[in-house]
Amino acid sequence: MTRIFNFNPGPSALPLEILEEAAREMTDWRNTGMSILEISHRSAAYQEIHDETIELFRRLMNLPSDRSILFIQGGGSLQFAMVPANFHTNQRAAYMNTGVWAEKAMKEAAFYGDVYEAASSADRHHTYIPENLHLQPGTSYLHITSNNTIYGTEYRQFPHVPVPLFCDMSSDILSRPVPAGQFDLIYAGIQKNLGPAGAAVVIIKNSLLENARRDIPLILRYRTFAEHDSLYNTPPVFCIYMMNKMLRWIEQQGGACAMEEQALRKSSLIYRIIDESGGFYRGHAEKESRSRMNITFNLASPDMEKDFIHQAACRGLSGLGGHRLVGGCRVSLYNAVPEKACRALALFMKDYQEKNRGGI
Repeated sequence: MTRIFNFNPGPSALPLEILEEAAREMTDWRNTGMSILEISHRSAAYQEIHDETIELFRRLMNLPSDRSILFIQGGGSLQFAMVPANFHTNQRAAYMNTGVWAEKAMKEAAFYGDVYEAASSADRHHTYIPENLHLQPGTSYLHITSNNTIYGTEYRQFPHVPVPLFCDMSSDILSRPVPAGQFDLIYAGIQKNLGPAGAAVVIIKNSLLENARRDIPLILRYRTFAEHDSLYNTPPVFCIYMMNKMLRWIEQQGGACAMEEQALRKSSLIYRIIDESGGFYRGHAEKESRSRMNITFNLASPDMEKDFIHQAACRGLSGLGGHRLVGGCRVSLYNAVPEKACRALALFMKDYQEKNRGGI
């Protein structure tokens, strides 16, 4: 078996040891005589791993005791709709527009009432995180996206606001410590840093649940998931099982602080090549807003970018194409991407520059 270096933006890399462990357990999980894919979500065996995963996540996120943890199918995109369904009242909802995913969240919220931009980075092609924001009277909540996978920007500091603060952390959750108590609601699709695609984890302040709307279907209510321990319907069992393994791996690495140190080392290897290339590689994000999860850049032409991606794939470096909406190149450095992969990519980038200074 030949394993490549996987820089895909999601679904993304998982540690090899976790994949191998899951493979060994696939036909008989914890001596139940069944696969985790077959086991009843109402069984004691499943409840054990369900509870373990919640406790691991609570510990790694350093969550206040007044937060509930929910597992919901559908990934982060479903949360774009569930958030306003539950909390967009007859007031206005505010969104920080820092890129495509923020725009999609705003679009879903507009089904439930007035939505406005508290701030936007669109004026400079989403190359930065805006520091100043304006909240209008009667704002029900402020929604932000902590890391922007398509444009390669990331919040360094989070805003303090007099309204509930909601955050989409799909692409940088547990890649660094965050002040979880500052947020009233955090959600994340798990397919980048926490497991495979198919589920989202939601952290929600219990007092917020009490004020959630009740005039929506039961299956869309956060209250329903909280009251039934995320077992109102069949939960995404395999996703939770893999998330459990990923959380244990993160804890073994040293937790969020260790993940942040690794992210800084890994991203610095690539940003250094970009910064020292004399313009051969042109980074998209402004330096003070650069993401440590997603590094975006361009070369001299689309043809050169296509060749760069092809040549990299020939060297076992996969997943470097930019998002279809913006093109260019993108390096995704989620928790499970090893540092040796970044060193290999940095070496390739340097070699490619030397061989193609005159263009192709």
